[in-house]
This record gives sequence, structure tokens and C-alpha cells, in this order.
Amino acid sequence: MCKMVAETISSGNKILLCGNGGSAADAQHIAAELVGRFKKERPSMGALALTVDTSVLTALGNDYGFENIFSRQVEGLGRKGDLLIGISTSGNSPNVLKAMRKAREMGMKTAGLTGSNEDAALKSVSDVLVAVPTKDTPRIQEAHILIGHVMCDYVETNVKG
Repeated sequence: MCKMVAETISSGNKILLCGNGGSAADAQHIAAELVGRFKKERPSMGALALTVDTSVLTALGNDYGFENIFSRQVEGLGRKGDLLIGISTSGNSPNVLKAMRKAREMGMKTAGLTGSNEDAALKSVSDVLVAVPTKDTPRIQEAHILIGHVMCDYVETNVKG
């Protein structure tokens, strides 16, 4: 996943992230580290959490249904060559899965973060999947932010600005 993020940024494309609840917070946290900085000063990197615009989220939820809040944003904001990172502790969040499918339709790359659910549908829509080997949601979420930090460190070290 780290290499995929670095290649996406290096090619001038952006990272979109989505998730619900604690995973939404993780998406925002990772996007902030890329746009701002993780550990060192460097040029800003293109990243956007699809969880931050309350007007968009509530309008899409009201007009299109909650299961479409991320896919509709992917459709409007994503471009071929961008990367969508879908975060779902269960691996079965309908709105994350729909966004991942839309991203693939558009020629975007997809990466998933989940827990150890054998039936996780996120596997089938992810070019790369990182599954934390537990079903304990707090441990999964803690591991996801650690993975996000490792990814940001890798990107800062390997992408020349």
C-alpha cells in the first residue's frame, strides 16, 4: 500500500480516503498528514478525506441515500490514476464498498484497510488489502492509524517534492 500511495503522489495524482465512525476519523487524520506534513517539511501532497464536508454528506445522504455518500464524491472528485483508500473495520460497509466499485469503474486504484473478517467484501474491490489480524474493533482501529503513519513516513521518505 505504501508504494501505491507514493507512486500515486509521484505521478501527480491524489489520494481519496473514506470510512465511517472511527474509520472516518482515520481517513481525515491520514489526509491531514499528507496535505500538511507528517515529520518533515516538504511540498503538500494531494489527499482528501470524503468525510469532512457536512453539507455534501447530508445533501447526498438525503437525496441519494447514505450508501451513496462516498461513491457520489468519488464520481465528482476522482480521476483516472487517483487512489481511493477505503477503511472499514468489518470490511463490509456498504457506502465504502460502493465507492470502491465506482473508483474501479473510473480507472482509479483502490486500497482497503480492514480487520480479519474472512467474509470481508472489501477484498474483492481492493487492488491492495491490508487486513489487521483481529476482530477486536479497537485494536483494528489502532492498527489502522499505525499503518497510516507508516504509510505517511514512507511517502515522505520516497517522494521527491
